[in-house]
Amino acid sequence: MSKTRFFIWIGLVWAMMLPNELTAQERYQVGVCDWMVLKRQKLGEFELAKQLGCDGIEMDMGSLGQRDTFENKLRIPQEAALFRRTADSLGIKVGAVAMSGFYAQDLSKKDTYLSLAEDCFDTMDKMGGATVAFLPLGGSGNDWSTDKTKRAIIVKRLHDIGEAAKARGKVVGIDTHFDAKGNLKLLKEIGSDGIRIFYKWQTIIENGWDICKDMRRLGAQNICAMHASNTDKVWLRNDSAIDVPAIKQTLDQMGWSGWLFVERSRSTSMVRNVKMNYGNNVRYLKEIFNSYPTPEVTLHSEGREEDYVHTIIGRAQKATDELGITWTPMGENVRNIIANRYFTLNDIYTERDSIKKTDKRLAEALCDSRLYRSHFGFDADLAKYLKPQEVVQVKDVMTYGVVKVTYDAYCDMIPTLKSEEKEQIMRWLIEARELAIDAESSNKKHETFKKYKGRINNYLSQRGYDIQKEREAWEKRR
Repeated sequence: MSKTRFFIWIGLVWAMMLPNELTAQERYQVGVCDWMVLKRQKLGEFELAKQLGCDGIEMDMGSLGQRDTFENKLRIPQEAALFRRTADSLGIKVGAVAMSGFYAQDLSKKDTYLSLAEDCFDTMDKMGGATVAFLPLGGSGNDWSTDKTKRAIIVKRLHDIGEAAKARGKVVGIDTHFDAKGNLKLLKEIGSDGIRIFYKWQTIIENGWDICKDMRRLGAQNICAMHASNTDKVWLRNDSAIDVPAIKQTLDQMGWSGWLFVERSRSTSMVRNVKMNYGNNVRYLKEIFNSYPTPEVTLHSEGREEDYVHTIIGRAQKATDELGITWTPMGENVRNIIANRYFTLNDIYTERDSIKKTDKRLAEALCDSRLYRSHFGFDADLAKYLKPQEVVQVKDVMTYGVVKVTYDAYCDMIPTLKSEEKEQIMRWLIEARELAIDAESSNKKHETFKKYKGRINNYLSQRGYDIQKEREAWEKRR
């Protein structure tokens, strides 16, 4: 083979390989349902999705009830434009638009079904051209699978919706109570390329069917998107009923690609903690399906004992738990910033103790200098990811919440405190917290607050308060 032919051959091989590689990187995209994260058509859904590490969201059309139309604010051009700009600015896609009102409403009795579908398609266009709509059939009950008259009405209406979707370049994914065999039969009856299955793991699990076998039988071409979660009980990573790696392997073999939306799988021990529940589930899906992104902040754990590192990570995670961001990309960065601060403090005090053996004064001077120079950098690092009040929450966790406990105790002990006295107490406690953050141990942190409590007591005595009598009266009241 000549050199020319050889290089042409190599070029062709690379040309064939490159698109496949790019497709693999974007093959699976993960999002959440906005109505389940308490952000149904709220502008904050995009920022929340970003914090959770999502690629996008499944946006709902709004509630339906007995009305003829969805409560859809995106019919208003200004609202739609604002939502679109916000989503684009954050890099969050609208992967699907949901008509979740049909979880409770019967399609066979909703004569405005076509105008409802068109409203959905219009919203999809306004939000960046999403091509998949979600239509649950739960509100129609299960009797239509055997009631021929009702089934005929639903099939006819789904055909109409499918043809309208196809004309607009879209697909409507339906959620049924059937397995693959039942869904294939239904799709054949509907007879429209605009209708596919919006596959739901929860339905398969609740009926005791095998997800992987069922998906293979249904076929990749009939699945337009997935609700990748189970009923509320535990997080996906802890759910023994779902073998997510096996599902991923099956989908790879089927050649399927598309959106995976987390609908439920909330831990019942913290069912209202949106960030912890959905952050954990999104992270797990992305770990399995397309590798979770490496955090921006590197954990400085090199050369440190493994047990010590685990202890510090656990200590740092208490702060991200408090903020409800532990299982999010932002949470991982914040956790690493806090852990790195603990590592830095350990290094500073280890160096001080080493120098102390030969020169105690020099050791303390160097220690104070390094603490001062590194203190403000910690605030600056946190400020990249957290709001000012959240930075304060981190500091409170790192100092065991002593500021609030102590301030509340003084206010309770001396109900007659004036506003300027309360302000002075709080200022000193905040100052104590800044010093305590850099203390080398929990005992040293408490010693720092103890010194400032002495200063506060002296101040209040000078203001005419008898601290001993106030404390005794307080104990009686308590």
